[in-house]
Amino acid sequence: MRKIETLSQWPPYLEWPGLKQICRLERQRTIKGETTIEIVCGITSLDRRHASPERLLAIARQHWNIENKLHYVRDVAMGEDACRVRSGNAPQLLASLRNLAIGLLSRAGFVNKTAALRRHAAKPLEALALLLGRKAEN
Repeated sequence: MRKIETLSQWPPYLEWPGLKQICRLERQRTIKGETTIEIVCGITSLDRRHASPERLLAIARQHWNIENKLHYVRDVAMGEDACRVRSGNAPQLLASLRNLAIGLLSRAGFVNKTAALRRHAAKPLEALALLLGRKAEN
């Protein structure tokens, strides 16, 4: 269940450049039999004509769709959260390489990135061919 409420007027002490609406999104989810309710507040520069409460809800869903598709692969399949590299340019470089790998797999038509990563780990010549933009030779 999702519920959203919006405000088009707010107290004068909330002086935020370009602020047009404030929204309050309530989400309920059940995981392994336990139900939790999360309340999220947001601000937007979109007025009610361009973003009704329903449109803001759709925007929030779209954001989480992208978040789940990209970050799940990076965090879980590629172990980004477990990576201990924290200094210098290395974290940004590793993130860029992960994004490159995801992009190459997507361009090659792999839907299940985790399975594709396992396949290429077992068949490095296929991974190299993918990187070079060639078809793998058997």
